[in-house]
Amino acid sequence: MAGIDPEGQIFVGKGEKAEYLTLKLANRHGLVTGATGTGKTVTLQVLAEGFSNAGVPVFAADIKGDLSGIAEAGEAKDAFVSRAKNMGFDYQTDRFPVVFWDLFGEQGHPVRATISEMGPLLLARLLDLNDVQEGVLNIAFRIADEQGLLLLDLKDLRAVLSLVADNAAELTTQYGNVSKATVGTIQRQLLVLENQGGTKFFSEPALQLSDFMKSDRDGRGIVNILAADKLMESPRLYATFLLWLLSELFEQLPEVGDPEKPKLVFFFDEAHLLFTDAPKALLDKIEQVVRLIRSKGVGVYFVTQNPLDVPDKVLAQMGNRVQHALRAFTPRDQKAVKAAAETFRANRKLDTAKVIMELGKGEALVSFLEGNGVPSLVERAMIRPPSARLGVITPDERKTVMQASPIRGKYDNAVDSESAYEMLQARAKGQAAPAPNGQGPVPGQPQQAPEGGGWLGGLGGLFGGIFGTNRPRGQKLSTTQYVAREVTRSITNRVAGQIAADLGKSIGGRTGSTIGRAIVRGTLGGMLRR
Repeated sequence: MAGIDPEGQIFVGKGEKAEYLTLKLANRHGLVTGATGTGKTVTLQVLAEGFSNAGVPVFAADIKGDLSGIAEAGEAKDAFVSRAKNMGFDYQTDRFPVVFWDLFGEQGHPVRATISEMGPLLLARLLDLNDVQEGVLNIAFRIADEQGLLLLDLKDLRAVLSLVADNAAELTTQYGNVSKATVGTIQRQLLVLENQGGTKFFSEPALQLSDFMKSDRDGRGIVNILAADKLMESPRLYATFLLWLLSELFEQLPEVGDPEKPKLVFFFDEAHLLFTDAPKALLDKIEQVVRLIRSKGVGVYFVTQNPLDVPDKVLAQMGNRVQHALRAFTPRDQKAVKAAAETFRANRKLDTAKVIMELGKGEALVSFLEGNGVPSLVERAMIRPPSARLGVITPDERKTVMQASPIRGKYDNAVDSESAYEMLQARAKGQAAPAPNGQGPVPGQPQQAPEGGGWLGGLGGLFGGIFGTNRPRGQKLSTTQYVAREVTRSITNRVAGQIAADLGKSIGGRTGSTIGRAIVRGTLGGMLRR
């Protein structure tokens, strides 16, 4: 295949010698930087094409829409043909298997997550809450767990927050100070999130990460493209969503060590948005996730204008680097040039800092890991031309790609399952049966064991739902089925001994519903919990 060396390498460009990215070392992460208009998007597309040809699925956010062209065959432009000839190969056009995604469901399949999956800490960052407000939000999640209230969408969270406000006096003595004013502030922030399109994102059916990790009939990896032009109008939502997605990959995928090629490559465009105004605790955990997710077979590639946008601890994890031109117009720019030059393995033949400012469009300084993971000497190279179209596809072309999508129809229609909002509405009318854990509607009351077999009966029903139930697409999940689905998702990726210990602790004073939601709380949120 074009761009793939028989020895498992992706041909990226050529200077004095050919420059290859080794697939076996591709999960050691990477960084693509450079000023606007210097060729970062071309490099991203070349890498995505190479991974796809190697059978590696790709996820990338499309900020300007011009990455969508990878779904259509390129054009044999004179510049591309000439550049390919100078690199020693004949230019050939190609198109790649693509699945389009969109948080708003307008330019791709809808991407959805539940409030419970997002977790209180990422949600607090998304809502820009202070420490006090974040603490009240954590209390709301705790009450939802104890009351058997499923937090799926924004109206569920609103309903639980209202429950917290109505019982503020009782909750203050048990969990700490809770005021109606603080709850009101959180409610206002939720309104802002709703106005930004959060209602469409927080719903079901929730995204299954396995749908990102597919290949086509020819064995080429699917290129998953997130339409992010509209999403970028809400940069905090953009950054939090991608961080959540990264943490979900970390949580759900099993350990694989160093595979012959990655299981998935994740391109994080406009990466500076992830780190802007992020607290130190969050930055530390981002660095930890990036470092550890390598052993899950996931390669993370940050794309940004300035290498100073990425904290040093995270930057140190980026083994494969492509540096396009930087312009030193300001003292900060000069600092960025110096920092970029110093992060490369020095080459006596190059004045790296000087060359960074001299690079032409399509040129870059490259250094890829080689041998036992040692960075190669920095080299000046011309990036190879992409085989697919470089630029935006038409709405009709996008529609055609979506109609042929392997997941067509799976996420197109939202499902409003019975959850906290409906359960609290029913309780208010006096029509509700006891909560799934047998507990009444008042927070903090002692919980009773469910009748009809107790825990053994409850677990029997739960695992029956796991192994014996096939739910038609679009049908609402029952409470037991929802918990079963989430427990299954979590258990497959956790150490059996730890799960047994956690269950043993929980069974003493919690019920099945509480265990299910506590287990599936996002790993990153759990790591950040103070």
